[in-house]
Formats: sequence, structure tokens, C-alpha cells
Amino acid sequence: MDYVNPQSSTVIFGFDSAWTDAVKAPGAICAIAFDERGQVEFHEPCLVSFADARAFIGSLRQSYSVSLVALDQPTVVPNSTGSRPVDKVAGSLVSFVGGGVQPANRSKIGMFCDNSPVWSFLSDLNATQDPIEARTAPAGHFLIEVFPALALPAFEDAFSQRLRAPKYNPQNRKKFRLEDWRSVTHVIQTTALGFGVTGLVNWSDRMHALSLPRKADQDKLDAALCALIGLAWRAGPVSCSAMLGDLTGGYMVTPISEFTRPRLERAAIERGVPIA
Repeated sequence: MDYVNPQSSTVIFGFDSAWTDAVKAPGAICAIAFDERGQVEFHEPCLVSFADARAFIGSLRQSYSVSLVALDQPTVVPNSTGSRPVDKVAGSLVSFVGGGVQPANRSKIGMFCDNSPVWSFLSDLNATQDPIEARTAPAGHFLIEVFPALALPAFEDAFSQRLRAPKYNPQNRKKFRLEDWRSVTHVIQTTALGFGVTGLVNWSDRMHALSLPRKADQDKLDAALCALIGLAWRAGPVSCSAMLGDLTGGYMVTPISEFTRPRLERAAIERGVPIA
């Protein structure tokens, strides 16, 4: 994927929140920042709590006209049980390739109940949740929900085939495959290279070389993927990204390809979920 809309005075954060605020299982955050001349800098992923993430975003975004937080966690969850319509649409593809979608509902204690940390994070962040505006706005502070497992089949055609989702979580020792880890890091390298984010290319090269990656390393990979999803939304071809769902029932922003589009469109039509 290459630039269609060059960026300037824009910072894009990728935040894999890990959903809860457990001390022993932090999330990870990174940033891709463009100065006024369009020169790009990559801020490498670091492990963070929600409070750490707020501080990181707050300290960096003040220097840019546009800030966009791409968060790997449901941000609109009106349903008390079950899953959101957009979760089912995403599941039509993610399940096909051999992955899973954790249903989001307000009964999940610590994740989406009234006292869950994501709600205070969103309140304190005070970012606009309007993906369509966030795509082209010349100024403003925005947030979008993203999902790396849904994006990977669009970033890499090989991952869009039946049961070909990469198994790159080192915590799942029975399923983890080092060759899949290296496939994902290669996808990050290739995508970052297309966007000219040299710092991310170099960082993913180091991650590619790991022989014994840890769960924390995977969280950092997912943060980088979140940032690339946000960058693709802002700077990539309009036809290569989509917003599934809406701001009432729940949504996701994701890259989309000729291989992933038909399955997602069919599922969206069947469930009455809009695609923008």
C-alpha cells in the first residue's frame, strides 16, 4: 500500500490496550509522526497502562495539527449481552481464516462494564469518534477502533485464505509458529516501506530476527499494526480501507482487499451492517 494523501503535521498512535488494566499484562503503544514538511518519525512501541498511554498521547499530540488514536479495543458497546453486529461481520472473515473474535458486551467485568478502564480512558482522552471526518480533517484529535486480526488478511493475501491466519502469539505455545511470527513482521516491514516509514521498517526488521519472541513482543507488533491501520485510513487509497458498522451499534476501521471485501460485504448485507 502506498501514499495517496501525503501527511503533514499529523501523528498517528497505535494502541493495543490489552482491554483490561492488569499490571502483569500491560498494553503497548507507538506513534508515526509527520512534521510540517512531511518528514516522518517512528516512536517505537513501549508497554503501557491506560494512564501511561494517555500521558504518551497527551505529551506528543500537542505538536501536531492532527492526531489519530487507532485503538485495538471496542469503543462503542451498547449491548448488554452477546456481541455487536460488527463483531459478527468481522467474524465472518476472521473465523474463515482460522482466528476468533471476542464478543464485546457490557456484562464483561473489567472490559466493558461501567467501571472498566476503557471508558475513563476515552473520557479523559476527549477525542472525536468520527472515522469519516478523521480520514480527511486538516486538524483535530480523533480516535478509531481497529482490529489487527481483521486487518492482516487485507495486508497480506496469503492470510486471507481458509485457515491461514498467522499464529504469532507466543503465549499460546501449542499453536505458535515462528514462521508465522516472521510472516507478520515481514508484512509490517513491507507495509511500512510502502508508506516510507523507515523507522518502522528498521524496528520490524529487529523483531523479525527474534528467535524466542515473548507475549510483550506480540503486543508491540499489534500496536504497530494499529498504527499502520490508522495510517492506511488517513493516507492510503480510499478503496483499500473501510468502516464497518456505525457509531450507534459499534464499528471497526480496517484495511480491505479484493480477497476480503466480498466476504465482509456479504456478511454486512446479511446483518444489515453498513460499510463506508
